[in-house]
Amino acid sequence: MFFKILVELSLLAVLAYAQETNFVYNGFRLANLSLDGIAGVTSNGLLKLTNNTNQGKGHAFHPDPVRFKNSPNGSVFSFSTSFVFAIQPQYETLSAHGIVFVVAPQRGLPGSLPSQFLGVFNETNVDDPTNHVFGVELDTILSSEFQDINDNHVGIDLNGLTSANSTVAGYHADGGVFKNLTLISGKAIQVWVDYDGTEKRIDVTLAPINVQKPQTPLLSLRHDLLSIINQNMYVGFSSSTGVFPTSHYVLGWSFRVNGEAQALALSQLPKLPRIGKKEMSKALTIALPWALLFVVSMLILSVVHVIRRKRKFAEVLEDWERDYGPHRFKFKDLYIATKGFREQELLGTGGFGRVYRGILPTSKIEIAVKRVSHESRQGMKEFVAEIISVGRLRHRNIVSLLGYCRRKGELLLVYDYMPNGSLDKYLYNQPKVILNWRQRFKVIKGVSSGLLYLHEGWEQVVIHRDIKASNILLDADLNGRLGDFGLARLYDHGTDPQTTHVAGTLGYLAPEHMRTGKATRSTDVFAFGVFLLEVACGRRPIKTGDVEDAIMVDWVFSCWDGGAILEARDPKLGAEFVEEEMELVLKLGLMCSHSDPLMRPSMRQVLHYLEGDIPMLELSSIGSRLTFGHHEGFDDLAMSYPSSLYKASAHSSSVAESLLSGGR
Repeated sequence: MFFKILVELSLLAVLAYAQETNFVYNGFRLANLSLDGIAGVTSNGLLKLTNNTNQGKGHAFHPDPVRFKNSPNGSVFSFSTSFVFAIQPQYETLSAHGIVFVVAPQRGLPGSLPSQFLGVFNETNVDDPTNHVFGVELDTILSSEFQDINDNHVGIDLNGLTSANSTVAGYHADGGVFKNLTLISGKAIQVWVDYDGTEKRIDVTLAPINVQKPQTPLLSLRHDLLSIINQNMYVGFSSSTGVFPTSHYVLGWSFRVNGEAQALALSQLPKLPRIGKKEMSKALTIALPWALLFVVSMLILSVVHVIRRKRKFAEVLEDWERDYGPHRFKFKDLYIATKGFREQELLGTGGFGRVYRGILPTSKIEIAVKRVSHESRQGMKEFVAEIISVGRLRHRNIVSLLGYCRRKGELLLVYDYMPNGSLDKYLYNQPKVILNWRQRFKVIKGVSSGLLYLHEGWEQVVIHRDIKASNILLDADLNGRLGDFGLARLYDHGTDPQTTHVAGTLGYLAPEHMRTGKATRSTDVFAFGVFLLEVACGRRPIKTGDVEDAIMVDWVFSCWDGGAILEARDPKLGAEFVEEEMELVLKLGLMCSHSDPLMRPSMRQVLHYLEGDIPMLELSSIGSRLTFGHHEGFDDLAMSYPSSLYKASAHSSSVAESLLSGGR
C-alpha cells in the first residue's frame, strides 16, 4: 500500500513539473528569447526571424528546455502550441522560403543551412534518423529534392525535410468547406499544433487571424514521437531566405505540455508593417481637392503631348506576356546595375549576345544580364522559349531566371550571378585553376539532378537540347548549375515531342537527332554522356584538324576496349582521384552516349548510379560490342559504337552548317 501511494505521488510530481511548462507571448517586446542568426525583435514587439539579407537564417527559441518525458524511455507527454505568423515578400509573387516550428535537442540548430534547408538541417544531416527533430513547416518554395507537393504547403517533418505528411495550405470553414490560404499573402495566419500522447496523433490546424479554430484539422498524422523526442528538448522557430528578400514574422506564441495551449490575446498582438502605399489622409482629401484639380487641369495638355510623343517608343506587350511572365525589370534599373553596360562589367560574349555583371540598385542583388544583340541568330521565338521555360523552373542546380526587359528592339534576360563562371574555362586551354576530382564529381551529380528535374520533376517535360561544359555555370560554392535555355523545348508528360529542325552543338548531338530532327529526353541523355566524358577526360568532344583520336567518345571506347579505361582520365588530375568514381563516370559516359537511344539509361537511373544506390552494370568486351550484365530488373543490354557514324558527322560540312546555325 505504501509503495502504491509512493508511485502515485511520484506521478503527480512529474505531472506537476510538466504542467509548469506553460508560457504565452502576446508580442515579444519584453520576451526573454534565445535569438540566433538574423533574428530580432522590432520596437513594437514583432519577432522578426529574417530580414532582407540574402541566404540568411534566423532562429528564436524559448530559453529553457521543456521536459517532454518523465524518463529517457518514457512516453512522450501530450503538448500543444499556437502561434500567429506572417510572411511578407518584397516582391508580391517572389518569396524566399517559409517558417518551421521546431522541437530540437539544442537551440540555434548549429551547422544548419539557409535556403531550401530552412535553417534546420544541412546537406549531410537532412533525413538523418539520429537528428531527434520534430517540425511543422509552412513552406513557400517547391523543393523537388524533398518531394514537396507545391510552393504553398504545410508539412509534418520527422528528422528531415521530406514531410511524413503534407497538404495545401488552407482551412476547413463552417460546413466543412475547404478554403485556400496563401502563405506569402503578408497577412497574419494562426496555427495550432497538437500532439495527443495517448492516441499518438499529430494535428495541424490553420485559419486566418479573425477566424476561430476550425473543428477539422488541416493535417493529421498518427505517429509515436517516442524515438524522436528526447526527455528534454527546446521549442522555437526557424526560417531562412534565398535569392528574393522576404521578412518572416511571429506575432504571438503560446505553448503547453499536458494541456491545451492558452489562447492568444489577438487584440494585444503587435501590428504588422504596412504593405504598399499609405492612404492619403482625410484632411488632405478634403482640403486640397480644388488645388489638385487645378494642377491636373494645367498638366493635362502636356501629359497628352508626352503620351503621343512616347507612344511610338512604347514596349509591345504580347499575348504570352499577358498570360505569363516572370518579373519584368525596368531598363533604367538594369542600366544603373551594370554601370551603363560598360566594358569593365562584361562577363563574356557569344553567339547570342553579351553578358554583363550588375548589382540591382534597390535590393543590392548581384545579377548577370544577357543583352541579346540585334544581329544575333537568337530571335523572338527562342527568346520566348527561354522566358517561358526557365522563368518558372526552380532547382538548386539550374540557373534561375529572375526576369527580363524589353526596350525597343533590345532583349535582356536577368539571371542569378554565378561568380565562378562556366565550367569549360576550368577544363581547357591550360586553365589557371584546375578543379580537383571531388569538385568535378560534385558538379556531375548536381547537373544530373538538375537534368532529372527538367525531364521528370516539373509540370512539363523540358528538353534542354544544348548540354555542354560551357553551359554549366558554377556558383560561389562551385555547385554546377545548368543554364542557357535558348534552345529548350517543352511538351506535356505522356505525349511525344514534336519534330523540329536540328539544333544544338556539334559533338553533343545524338545520331537519331541528326536523322529525324526530333529532340527527346534520350537526346539530352546522349549530350549528358558526352559531358560526363568531357569532365572526366578534360578534353573537347571533337579535336579540330586531321588528328588521330579526334572523336572523344571513340577514344574513350578504345581505352575501355583495351582494358585500360582509366588512361582516358584528365592527365591534369595526376594521381589525385578516386578510381572507382572515375571508372564509373567514364563507363556511364559511354552508356549515355550509346548510338542506340533504347540502350541509354534515363536520368533517374543515371542519378541512382552516381549516388551509389545501385551498382554499375558490368561491361565485357565481345568483339566490337559491349554487353551489360543483368542486374536489378534491367534487361540485358548490348552496346556498339559505330565510329564511322561519329566521324562522318564531324567531317560533314553540310551537317555542321545546319547544326551551327542553332549552336553556341
